[in-house]
Amino acid sequence: MSKTAKEIVRNFYLSDILKDKTVLKKYFHPELVLIWNSSDGLSIKNYDDIVQFFEEIRRTYTGLRVEVSHMLQDDTHVTIRYKYYVRTFENPDEELGIAHFIAIWEVKDEKLYRGYQVSQPVTDKDDTNESYHKVKV
Repeated sequence: MSKTAKEIVRNFYLSDILKDKTVLKKYFHPELVLIWNSSDGLSIKNYDDIVQFFEEIRRTYTGLRVEVSHMLQDDTHVTIRYKYYVRTFENPDEELGIAHFIAIWEVKDEKLYRGYQVSQPVTDKDDTNESYHKVKV
């Protein structure tokens, strides 16, 4: 039974990407392209770039958790709004919010194929208690 695009995106974001090294191969299409607007500007990432990115995340953090507030599907496209929290090697007992994201993913062959993502670092002014209530997941 094939999964919906929304199920595939949800399963990726809920996976344990730090401990399970099969996640990227399982969820990312080999021809993946991610167009990412961040505080550093625009970058275009392919599959190998994303593999390197998450290898660096594994070296930097002991824990990575996502909090999803919105997830909407339109055919093979899924829009997701989420926030990442991390735990560092230096202070593994404290969880820190690091960035807010909104991404639109196109799913092809039951894998994330094309992504358009905008991210913003967490700041002191964030309303983290009110803005991340689950609305549509």
